[in-house]
Amino acid sequence: MKMDQRYIRENAEPKRRIFGLSLAAATMFFLLLTRLWYLQIIESDNLLDQSENNRLRFVPVAAPRGAILDRNGKVLVSNTPSFSVALIPQDVKDKDVLLDNLSRYLGLNRDELVQKWDKGRGRAKYYPIIVASGISRDQLEFLEENRMRLFAGVDIQMKPIRAYANGILAAHLLGYLGEINEQEMAKERFSEYNLGDYIGKSGIERNWEAELHGADGGRQVEVDARGRFLRTVTEASPTIGNSLVLTIDTDVQKAAEEAFGDKAGAAVAVDVNSGEILAFASNPGFDPALFSGRLSPEQWKSYVEDKRHPLENKALKGQYPPGSTFKVVTAIAGLEEGLIDEHTAVNCSGSYKFGNSTFKCWEKKGHGRVDLKKALRQSCDVYFYQLGERLGVDKIAQYARKLGLGQAMGVGLDNEKSGVIPTSDWKFKKYGKKWYRGETLSVAIGQGYVLTTPIQLASMIATVANEGTIYRPHLVKRIIDPDGKVLKEFAPETIGTAVIKPSTYKLVKEGLAAVVNEPHGTGGAARLYEVKVAGKTGTSQVVKLRDSRGDVPYQFRDHALFVAFAPFEKPEVAVGVVIEHGEHGGAAAAPIAGRILRAYFEGKGVIKNRLRKRMWSRRMKFLQKMTNEFQRGFERQAVLQALVVEAVLNV
Repeated sequence: MKMDQRYIRENAEPKRRIFGLSLAAATMFFLLLTRLWYLQIIESDNLLDQSENNRLRFVPVAAPRGAILDRNGKVLVSNTPSFSVALIPQDVKDKDVLLDNLSRYLGLNRDELVQKWDKGRGRAKYYPIIVASGISRDQLEFLEENRMRLFAGVDIQMKPIRAYANGILAAHLLGYLGEINEQEMAKERFSEYNLGDYIGKSGIERNWEAELHGADGGRQVEVDARGRFLRTVTEASPTIGNSLVLTIDTDVQKAAEEAFGDKAGAAVAVDVNSGEILAFASNPGFDPALFSGRLSPEQWKSYVEDKRHPLENKALKGQYPPGSTFKVVTAIAGLEEGLIDEHTAVNCSGSYKFGNSTFKCWEKKGHGRVDLKKALRQSCDVYFYQLGERLGVDKIAQYARKLGLGQAMGVGLDNEKSGVIPTSDWKFKKYGKKWYRGETLSVAIGQGYVLTTPIQLASMIATVANEGTIYRPHLVKRIIDPDGKVLKEFAPETIGTAVIKPSTYKLVKEGLAAVVNEPHGTGGAARLYEVKVAGKTGTSQVVKLRDSRGDVPYQFRDHALFVAFAPFEKPEVAVGVVIEHGEHGGAAAAPIAGRILRAYFEGKGVIKNRLRKRMWSRRMKFLQKMTNEFQRGFERQAVLQALVVEAVLNV
């Protein structure tokens, strides 16, 4: 019995093992079937997408930026193709070897390559990382020839970059592009941008980025196991950015920049009756195309070490004492307050004694008896010292602000400076000191604490020319889409009104006309014989020198200034010119203003037509003279022949 029970137990044990194994196998088989069902039915779409992604690649296509044109439709900035080196992370087998090869064979900076690779690591592995832009044709050819051997994972991308039709012309105004950085990428307005994209970094390019940039497109392409292109699956075309038509006149801009030569400074020309900026020059300039690529250390050093500061936008940010151009403000204040009239005169002996101080006139010998017109024409300091003393600094400041000085004009470019128009309260708040009456004398002739920008000076003289309307100087005339349709037109904007008696404007404008057109006027170098110009010279001290003014170092020389408008009878254009360390406004700044005005009127055909008329008149007079002389000669010859015949007959 015991043997039978043991036999049964021994036979049951294998059966239980077999059953357990069978159950385990069945369970595993069930789980496999369940997993297979899950993958085939539930996850089929997702897995299909993943498999597709292994052979599909997205290639971004940068949108061409909109063009920038001048007021007459001349192209200032357009686009040209540029080639960039991109790395596809999923195709890169050995990152270090690849970066070594790019550095060794193409001369690229390895540290920069590593930095850009690290920035793009958080993105999808199939998304290209731009590591170098603006490569040369030789570099491009070498990459293509050795891609499989030395540069596995490298993709060449073409992007449009800016082409500047006139080189460095209007560089500070137009601005330049650069690769977007991490700080910019973090801003909401750049949320749609990608690493490697170019954005405006300064000037019009920066401030009108939203209009110019457009919308990027892209292509989904199929590649083989080695990353070689097979076909385009889908494609979304980029949208070209809108174009801008500026108020700038290229010919006037060229005349302004060429007139400077190698001098440092700025010039602004505006339409008196609209505020449109016709020329916006800051000299010396720079090459904006260099900043879109890789600016060499040598080039950067040459810009930074240039004592004329070529990277500074002097027309917008340069702040200078206005010198005697500010006498326009002092004269208006004196007339409006009833302290002077056209007959009020003082005696200028070459200096003016105030307390224990002596304030000198630029003319050491003095100007003798001086009324308002002569004081403006010959820029007599003593006349305005005395007038300033009677006005006081706060009254002078009141009229300066009334004419738009001491505040940013809102041109539409970043970092515009506001200048300084001092008052007694201003000095106390800034320095904790009271205002001394003697300081007012310096302010009356545009010295001391007074600071203005070239754009403010142009606007101020334009306001005098049109007798009271302060227009906002602006640079963009209209926005147009890629099809040429006008999206927005910018109308003149009035930002203030200088309510001043017409008789005051009349007297001051007559004095300014005398500056340019009458004998001993300090602005004769700006004279145009075809168009009557009115203006005012200015010379402002950089430092107060007590020694001889012989060989003064460049950085200590006076600034030269000139403001003007024309035609005198019906003003159209106003100009403000500043020559850094140019010393004399009449000698250095006035000729530049004259060339700018001449270019403007030549563009309108005014000077050209008058010249032709004059040349035709001279030619007709010459022909008439020659005809008369020929006729007289013919008559003399006829008389001579008659005498000869008579003599022969008598013989």
